[in-house]
Amino acid sequence: MSTTGKELAQRLGPWQLWGIAVGLVISGEYFGWSYGWASAGTLGFMVTALLVAVMYTAFIFSFTELTTLIPHAGGPFAYARRAFGPLGGFIAGLATLCEFVFAPPAIALAIGAYLNVQFPGLSAKWVAVGCYGVFMTLNVVGVGIAATFELFVTVLAIVELLVFMGVVAPGFQWQHFAQAGWAGQDRFQLGSVSGMFAAIPFAIWFFLAIEGAAMAAEEAKDPRRTIPVAYIAGILTLVALALGVMVFAGGVGDWRSLANINDPLPQAMKRIVGGNSGWLHMLVWLGLFGLIASFHGIIMGYSRQIFALARAGFLPPFLAAVHPRFKTPHRAILAGGVVGIAAIFSDNLIVIAGQPLTANIVTLSVFGAIVMYIVSMLALFKLRRAEPLLARPFSAPGYPLVPALALALSSVCLAAMVYYNQLLAAIFAAMLAAGFIYYRLTSHHRAAAESDVMLEGQLIPLDTK
Repeated sequence: MSTTGKELAQRLGPWQLWGIAVGLVISGEYFGWSYGWASAGTLGFMVTALLVAVMYTAFIFSFTELTTLIPHAGGPFAYARRAFGPLGGFIAGLATLCEFVFAPPAIALAIGAYLNVQFPGLSAKWVAVGCYGVFMTLNVVGVGIAATFELFVTVLAIVELLVFMGVVAPGFQWQHFAQAGWAGQDRFQLGSVSGMFAAIPFAIWFFLAIEGAAMAAEEAKDPRRTIPVAYIAGILTLVALALGVMVFAGGVGDWRSLANINDPLPQAMKRIVGGNSGWLHMLVWLGLFGLIASFHGIIMGYSRQIFALARAGFLPPFLAAVHPRFKTPHRAILAGGVVGIAAIFSDNLIVIAGQPLTANIVTLSVFGAIVMYIVSMLALFKLRRAEPLLARPFSAPGYPLVPALALALSSVCLAAMVYYNQLLAAIFAAMLAAGFIYYRLTSHHRAAAESDVMLEGQLIPLDTK
């Protein structure tokens, strides 16, 4: 790639990439998913979660082919641009931005909710803003430091989830988990099948953003070898943790009181050990590491996506600046933070259909993710057909069936989400439309952008106009 003065440092090894892949997602095990219980019940949501786990497993095994073929900071933007040209790349990039820019404010609010358990006087929103300040700074300081920190907090978060399951296990009863398990409660009671479809965004939240490790590809040592290891180990880790946490949390009492809150794990543990137990305080404090791991990791993800889009002329070029000392995309980090903080204080705009602010931010983020998954799988098929001779360090197993399964399930998820979240779908569509207008008005930026060609393996130049 010829991008003089806009190169990222290659410092990440396989364990750091695994830490990023799992850390990006692991907050989804701590909160957000329990909103799915309100729609589908525990048993209905388990069916939804298993279906989504199959989708993600098929997707990751397929997505890894693209990541190793084109190890680029733009991730899905780069794959779609290669397959479908500039407009296809922009659609994938914008959808990815929606996913990665809206996920952090939801996580930051959950951090505030967890701290509120210990300090009831704290404002969750101002805690969230403080988190942005701290972790944007850490991301600016350097990718090596940021990735090492990410690995550290991810390992702590996994240990804490295992501790949670061990502590509550003696109080687990299947009868508690299965009670009213096929329907929700109050106004969320939609019936079994419709409730399961309505719960899709919250099942996706279990795994959302694992693909963000692709955006660290330019900063990885030997990405064609290390990324497959990180992705495959990461998805297996997350599936096991998601199912374990969901079952144990729902089986220690009436799960319905956990369905619409941001801290289901502390509240579930409180039933077993009481409100003053050292175990509970440990869960709150160490549980913060899981939220921090995802929050910090997704800041890394959105900043690289903004950086890649700006470097190629799809966003304002000044966002492509790399810090002269730390070699990190500092302006892209700050720009995503401004949007996230605005979302935190947008109650009147984002509280829709009476749902909590966090639930709606989660849904907007998931809309972006699902569109990106669909475009990425279509890009995989297109590149296989159009450029079959490219060297593929990792080939999607079971091609074409496994990528087709990921594409089909993603399409079903998108259709269900549009049906059950029509106003949020309209907001998401309006954001895409606004992005398209910007795209049409800024062709001169793309014409002036430096060459951005992946030279490995016989890749041909991309059309940048």
